[in-house]
Amino acid sequence: MPVTPPPVMRSLVTATPPHQVTQAQVREAARTLFPRMAARQTLLDAFDNARIETRSLARPLDWYLDPRGFGEKNATFLTEARALTERVARQALADAQLAPADVDAVVMVTTSGLSTPSLDAWLIERLGLNRHAARLPVWGLGCAGGAAGLARAADLVRAGHRRVLFVAVELCSLTLVRGDESKSNFVGTALFSDGAAAAVVTAPDVPGPAPRLALHGAYSTLIENSEDIMGWDVVDDGLKVRFSRDIPTLVQGMMRENVAQALGAHGWTRDDLRHFVVHPGGVKVIAAYEAALGLPGGALDASRAVLRDYGNMSSVTVLFVLEETLRGAPHGRGLLSAMGPGFSAEHVLLDFH
Repeated sequence: MPVTPPPVMRSLVTATPPHQVTQAQVREAARTLFPRMAARQTLLDAFDNARIETRSLARPLDWYLDPRGFGEKNATFLTEARALTERVARQALADAQLAPADVDAVVMVTTSGLSTPSLDAWLIERLGLNRHAARLPVWGLGCAGGAAGLARAADLVRAGHRRVLFVAVELCSLTLVRGDESKSNFVGTALFSDGAAAAVVTAPDVPGPAPRLALHGAYSTLIENSEDIMGWDVVDDGLKVRFSRDIPTLVQGMMRENVAQALGAHGWTRDDLRHFVVHPGGVKVIAAYEAALGLPGGALDASRAVLRDYGNMSSVTVLFVLEETLRGAPHGRGLLSAMGPGFSAEHVLLDFH
């Protein structure tokens, strides 16, 4: 029986808001936002230890120094998320040589703001996408959403939707809760930033530019009794980040076996992999992934570079890492991985052309 060729990615576009700041500037702002915690040097060191140099924000840094309610934050989310998604989606379609009306399905991923109707409905109107396109808005997967969204886009192609637009947008800076001197909120301030990405995934026989890579399958894991590890708590001031337990220790303890299971489910082995595209949740998470898989030095340079230049943009970040990896003209098999609320792990098997 003939094997059906896997879906391919025709284009990938990333973007950030215009307000770029240095980590040193954010650290100084933290003294105003969290005076009690910033007075403790060991906590303030989190900004240096994050190994982030620059980040992009939805609003100028001074905007975050004043109290903002959930309504104002979410209105800002809608304004800026729409601008970013339009920008990356238009370019991704153009790069894929795909007319908006020919899009068969839209996958929209976010976790950092609310929109009903979902953002994909607005995008269909704005770009003139096919009004009969299947719509899959995905909310709540956090940092794992970029990997999961790419996997669902490929699944839709396998199901017969031959031209799929995948968009992810996160404005994590808007989840800052001013004056909340919890450790989670403080660490989030040292890590979180904003960005968007879009990709076009198609059947291999759809006309267009040469594919960047093929998507051979995916693997999802939800860890039992892990709801407390990461997520949002909804408070009057908005979405408040929740970090619990030691995430790097969890990654190091489970990732080797989990990756083996993901590869084995599709007949691959660890020896098949030449490239690792990993969401950089933080420098310790990157190191834990390296230790778990016994990776050689330099294997996750793209993850470290994206963290350094952009910070943690939740679901979007791994797509920036994929773009950085593609700049090196990779060939052969690779694995795209991210972990997020749930607590969950998402893997996508790639074959670079």
